[in-house]
Amino acid sequence: MNLILLKLLTLFCAISAFAKPPALPRRPGQSIVARQEQTNGRQNIVTWDKYSVFINGKRVMLFSGEVHPYRIPVHSFYLDIFQKIKSMGFNAVSFYVFWGIIEPKRGDISFEGFRDLQPFFDAAQKAGLYLIARPGPYINAETTGGGFPGWGTYTPGIWRTSNATYIEAYQGYIKAVGAVIAKNEITKGGPVILVQSENEYSGWAAPYSEDFVYEARLMQDIIDSGITVPIITNDAWPGGHYTMVDIYGYDSYPNGFDCSRPYTWASGAVPEWFWGAHMQYTPNIANAVYEFQAGAFDGCFVLTSCLGVDLDILRAQFSLGQSLKEVIFYKNEYAMSTTVLNLYMIHGGTNWGGIAHPGVYTSYDYGSAIAEDRTLREKYYELKLQANFLAVSPAYLTTRPINIGSSQGAFTGNSALKTTEVLDEVGGKTGFYVVRQADASSNALRTYTLTLPTSLGTLAIPTLGGSLTLNGKDSKIHVVDYAAGSTTLVYSTGEIMTWATIDGRDIILLYGSAGELHETAIKFDGSAAPTVTVVSGAATIKQKVLDGGALALQYTTTGQSVVDVGNTRFYILERGEAYQFWVLHPPTSGPYAAYSTENPIIIKGGYLLRSVNVNGGTLAITGDLNDTASFEIIAPAAVSNRVIFNGAPLALSKTSYGTLTARRAATLPPVSIPNLSSLSWKTANSLPEIASTYSDDAWTVADLTTTDNPSGLATPVVLYSGEYGYHTGNILWRAHFTATGSETGFRARVIGGAAFAYSVWLDSTFIGSWEGNAPRNEFEGTFNFPATLAAGSDHIITLLQDHMGYEEDWVAASETFKAPRGLLSYSFIGSTATTVTTWKVTGNLGGEDYIDKVRGALNEGGLFAERQGWHLPGFNDASWDSGSPTAGISAPGVSFYRTKFNLNVPNGVDYPLALVTTNSTTNPHFRAQFYVNGYQFGKYINHIGPQKLFPVPQGVLNYKGENTLAVSLWATGSGGAKLDSLNLQLTARVESSMQPVVNIPAPAWASRPGAY
Repeated sequence: MNLILLKLLTLFCAISAFAKPPALPRRPGQSIVARQEQTNGRQNIVTWDKYSVFINGKRVMLFSGEVHPYRIPVHSFYLDIFQKIKSMGFNAVSFYVFWGIIEPKRGDISFEGFRDLQPFFDAAQKAGLYLIARPGPYINAETTGGGFPGWGTYTPGIWRTSNATYIEAYQGYIKAVGAVIAKNEITKGGPVILVQSENEYSGWAAPYSEDFVYEARLMQDIIDSGITVPIITNDAWPGGHYTMVDIYGYDSYPNGFDCSRPYTWASGAVPEWFWGAHMQYTPNIANAVYEFQAGAFDGCFVLTSCLGVDLDILRAQFSLGQSLKEVIFYKNEYAMSTTVLNLYMIHGGTNWGGIAHPGVYTSYDYGSAIAEDRTLREKYYELKLQANFLAVSPAYLTTRPINIGSSQGAFTGNSALKTTEVLDEVGGKTGFYVVRQADASSNALRTYTLTLPTSLGTLAIPTLGGSLTLNGKDSKIHVVDYAAGSTTLVYSTGEIMTWATIDGRDIILLYGSAGELHETAIKFDGSAAPTVTVVSGAATIKQKVLDGGALALQYTTTGQSVVDVGNTRFYILERGEAYQFWVLHPPTSGPYAAYSTENPIIIKGGYLLRSVNVNGGTLAITGDLNDTASFEIIAPAAVSNRVIFNGAPLALSKTSYGTLTARRAATLPPVSIPNLSSLSWKTANSLPEIASTYSDDAWTVADLTTTDNPSGLATPVVLYSGEYGYHTGNILWRAHFTATGSETGFRARVIGGAAFAYSVWLDSTFIGSWEGNAPRNEFEGTFNFPATLAAGSDHIITLLQDHMGYEEDWVAASETFKAPRGLLSYSFIGSTATTVTTWKVTGNLGGEDYIDKVRGALNEGGLFAERQGWHLPGFNDASWDSGSPTAGISAPGVSFYRTKFNLNVPNGVDYPLALVTTNSTTNPHFRAQFYVNGYQFGKYINHIGPQKLFPVPQGVLNYKGENTLAVSLWATGSGGAKLDSLNLQLTARVESSMQPVVNIPAPAWASRPGAY
């Protein structure tokens, strides 16, 4: 997930030829013996062959979504998110572990508090999801330093190589995190099935190249930590890097991250060449994509074209689901027989505190299917259709694409379309035909017919006349000789959501976009075709008996119709109707009870259905509602006596065709949300450092005269904050000097990361700021003194800067992450003789020996208020003046504000809340940080934005009691600044069956020894 990566991918695509696999003759009924399963020799539970992964000897389609525990500090939400993922039809979650928060000080490794991974493992097991662990040590992930700890910036030697100092640096962490993961492997009764070594180890700074010694060393260190399951890696593209792992895979972000043109696609945006590269490098391993684009961060801190863009619009554009855009990308992956697919991100979470690298901001919503506030987007329901289809299509797991590179015009005769033929190589029967626009940028409506080989011979479809349609950015999967229980579909252009055999009857859910013409042919035995009965809905079914014993049915997908064809029941659904169906499985017993894929129960209705259980004749459903739900329950007759929803019985009726129905209105009680503007606010100055009476005796003396930093040294002493242990938030510098009488100003070249700022004072006089803009990560400013300084007089330059996080290090061996934060150079204007006698620096209190062990090393920076703990609940602000952030300050500087409010949100609901501000055009240059019960959950840069809504999760917010809200306001302009507004608002109202939320620890203020 990197702009450099996108450029490299473009180049790679341009020079890559299709490596076309040989065409395989289609022989209906022919079987091919699958290649023998492979194992890593350390265990035999998770194995693989060239088609797919096996778990306990059973082939599985690993359909996974990315979730980062460190971006979700409230552990109570793990199960909620996992149940939502499980209910989509997914069976796995991939996750990064962030080394920098686990070992913020070298040798000081902690998995306590929000860093504890065990609740994550336990929630996955309870939800019934496998886990793919990705501990790095490098992770990228739009995370400060790409996951590297801050102390790495001053550790000598080239990182991400076999350099001994780097190996020694990561080994303590890998040993510790590996041990935590190992005890949760499937081999030991846990959910972890794969462990990743490194991350996108695909590009290297000259003169370095792929370091095979490093790769082998890291793999061995992971194994030595206790890991037995297969080791994987994610090449940034299928380039054949790090293939020594057990199950190699790669990444793909086909829609990129250009937030200025999200609707503009290149004609070749949907790639086919990946399959050829896969066959070139790893033909005997399943085609695995460990990161596939499921949304996007937007690069508004690095792209000037994003200035002033509305974030909600950006998310809608990048969510890839609002116009069914993800249909094309994901189905193209299925066209390449991808049987390990992880979508990045499925839930993004929040870059709270100093988690983010400089290219992003507080929100990591990512336009994901599950939004930052855990609500469900449209694309969630679209993904549910696809995942459920793959879950009931075992023939897909042994397929191969046959016509990669020659798909244009194939099977349709329409050169405006591409159709990929994907055939079951082992069973020798089933075919999947994936249709899409040849020009990915096209929004045209295309009509087509299909000429497909089937077990009845080659058929021209629709056989009853008419045409199929593909409308704009859409894609279809048409099946041939597809088994659904005892029913065989000779073909179906209507797409399959799922099927199940219940009480001896095959039930098949077919869907298409509104008003589309489709055709499905069902095989039958004997001389007489089965009877077709429309038992519900307004469908008009045309019929035709095909030679060879099949009945073709033609229909349009409008609303919902239920059609019985002999003993097979079809639900013919418009796409929006299909979105409402859920496929749930009652648990079995034992530690993997929730992983069962047997005895499916299909239910229509509800915002979210989480689980089902069967006890005697009672069916228990848990779920969430945001409106009145109309349920239809397709379940065995034996469980039709009683149905309860969230513990309360439903009043049941029956349809004419025997399914159960019920209605249930959502219970959405009112709740009082405090008006923040009417609260009593207190304020205090948070920049006493510019006062003449202030003493910096307790500050760190910046006196290092050498550095291992790749930036070198252009100042008499090192002025990089990281060298002194300060790695996050605001950094303050003080330069003590004696005037010669010739100085007229001060020049400073400061580096802080994209969109950073800095302000400068001479003694207590403000002399200017660099307010920051999106693309600049460093800036040299000249700041004039207000008057001539008396020769021999003593003065202090105070410089306050933003630390926007460390750069990522995607290009291995580049050491980009070591780019410093601080002063690269400085000088006095008008005098070359003036010298700084002492430089002082401070950041967060204690630096790497940070004070707040609960909230972690990245939660607070170096503002006076933070060092004193004013952001914490329980601080006594009674002596402070009254004042609010919407009144602000009239001069440049930093003010701090505090207030308290109570919440009393009822039980049984999920009412996410967010802090919301508005853009100010008066004195626009300011920065604000929002702290809720001591946790920093928002950083707002008024003139850059674009984020103005900052979700704060329950658990950080106390929904049953008192909350403390604090705001820092840094005015970089001479006119001061204020927030135009600050409100607390609900972002959704949902009746929920999620488990009760436990507040995370929020230690109250206590006197901080040594605070200055």
